Amino acid sequence: MSTRRPLECSSAECPAIRGPRRSAGLWATIVLALGVVLPPSAHTAAAEPRHGLSIFGPLTYPSSFQHFSYASPDAPKGGRLSLVGPAGRITFDSFNGYILKGDAAQGLEHLFDSLMVRADDEPDAVYGLVARSADVAEDGLSVTFALRPEARFADGSAVTAEDVAFSFTALKEKGHPSFRISLRDVEKAEAIDAHTVRYTFKGTLIRDLPINVATLPVLSKAFYTRHKFEETSLIPPLGSGPYAIADHKAGTFVLYKRREDYWAKDLPVNRGRFNFDEIRYEYFRDRTAELTNLKSGTFDFREEFTSVDWATAYDIPAVADGRMIKESLPDETPSGAQGFFINTRRDKFKDVRVRNALGLAFDFEWTNKNLFYGLYKRTASFFENSAMKAEGKPPADELALLEPYRDKLPPEVFGEVASPPLSDGSGSDRRLLREASRLLEEAGWAQKGPVRTNAAGEPLTVEILDFSPSFERIILPYIKNLRAIGVDATLRRVDPAQYERRVKSFDFDLTTKRYAMQLTPGVELKSFWGSEAAKTDGSFNLAAIADPVVDALIERIMAARSRAELETAARAVDRVLRAGHYWVPHWYKASHNLAYWNRFSRPAVKPRYARGVIDTWWYDAQKAERLKSTR
Repeated sequence: MSTRRPLECSSAECPAIRGPRRSAGLWATIVLALGVVLPPSAHTAAAEPRHGLSIFGPLTYPSSFQHFSYASPDAPKGGRLSLVGPAGRITFDSFNGYILKGDAAQGLEHLFDSLMVRADDEPDAVYGLVARSADVAEDGLSVTFALRPEARFADGSAVTAEDVAFSFTALKEKGHPSFRISLRDVEKAEAIDAHTVRYTFKGTLIRDLPINVATLPVLSKAFYTRHKFEETSLIPPLGSGPYAIADHKAGTFVLYKRREDYWAKDLPVNRGRFNFDEIRYEYFRDRTAELTNLKSGTFDFREEFTSVDWATAYDIPAVADGRMIKESLPDETPSGAQGFFINTRRDKFKDVRVRNALGLAFDFEWTNKNLFYGLYKRTASFFENSAMKAEGKPPADELALLEPYRDKLPPEVFGEVASPPLSDGSGSDRRLLREASRLLEEAGWAQKGPVRTNAAGEPLTVEILDFSPSFERIILPYIKNLRAIGVDATLRRVDPAQYERRVKSFDFDLTTKRYAMQLTPGVELKSFWGSEAAKTDGSFNLAAIADPVVDALIERIMAARSRAELETAARAVDRVLRAGHYWVPHWYKASHNLAYWNRFSRPAVKPRYARGVIDTWWYDAQKAERLKSTR
């Protein structure tokens, strides 16, 4: 799973949990949890070097492939792409995206290579980059990578096995807490020689580990010997990737320049990719300023996440005459789960009836019609828009996984899957509000005045944490309904830095995030729903889900030996999570709404599971000249 920018988000909520910071390369490295091709037994992997790894099914590309099918190998190089990134950060103070401290700049993943890189037209495959091959041991308990001797950092120094081993140790011991969780069963990384590194695993849940380690960033041991890895810094880090930081102003912009001497530019995994000479990420204090500056030509590209703007704000001459392009591209990845997540670390939210009541007070149908122009569908599942979403009553295969825990699960798990109600669209459906009031009464929150209190006389308060006014139009009607059922609900808006601190330390009642699932989920799910993550500061388990049954079902997902087994286990855990009412579900759309100035071209084929913008588009000099002449 991962976090993505929430739809209709404020800039505060926009970092979706791709474990997160996709733009800073964090979950880009951890939660591409994609594993190795394994036959039926997890301990009988083919013990021979391979040019790529995949969990389920054969690799699409043979060892002789020349480029990914969605990349144009003859794409011209040049020009600049300026954009606001999909993570929606409004400021940055660090060039280290792999630690808990600080607000990392967007685009840092462009600095670092990994041993292998994902193919964006396959659900679970990676191919060699720094590593020319991977050799998984017959018992599955280790993987050995053969590094390319020509691999170089930007200063010309060699990328060695020592750097790879150092990177693993630094990330696991000093990196973001999610690395510790995801790499827990990776015992060590050893430099066998200058160009050979071996990772050793423990336990039985090892399916994903070869690709987990294959997609970690390769850091320079020499650079981080001179600079403390665990500290924030605006010193541009040394990487071996296609770009280097050329300029920046903290909180305003960061400029990446394509490296002409990039050692891997002609490898099959890179042909036709990284075509822009410069990539510049812009930072604005809010979405309104972003849109205004896009229209004025201050920058080139943004993905639109606000329906009212998508429906009305692009009715401008530049779009009408084709100077600016407004289009939707399909998004075939799981839409995941966006909503108001309820912090069950707070005693007042430990009763599932209270959490259910909070959900009944949110009127999606009214919100979608009156605020979103009917552009969205209601999210119900943690695996929305995928085959992993639970539907109806549990069939036999899901029951087989759930039955051993029947005495530990609520009866609702074994009936129709818990789903958000359909309201009458009035904005305050009396039927649903009466049911919410009944649940609160049953949970011991009596209403003797405007605000409900418990037996100790404590009022039922709910503070929704945010830090941008753009989400208020959604939150304030919800607060109105909460107050109608006796909840003293308020909106708490704070500055971005305080928001980050409070979320990392779980100092909130409700806040908005979006989980974006991987196509092949695995060990990263522990960081979102696992009991260990619930008590780990900075983890992505915002709701503090700590359920042994959920832990066990996550392990079933991790141990799945086929996609069918994985989907069955995912649907089972989806039922348990939804019955827990840990969130108030929001909405989703299965598309990318893009707006950009018409100076770019792209391949005929879009990567199935990615936008492909930074990766495969290019600056079109002829279009740019025409655009310049019409302004």
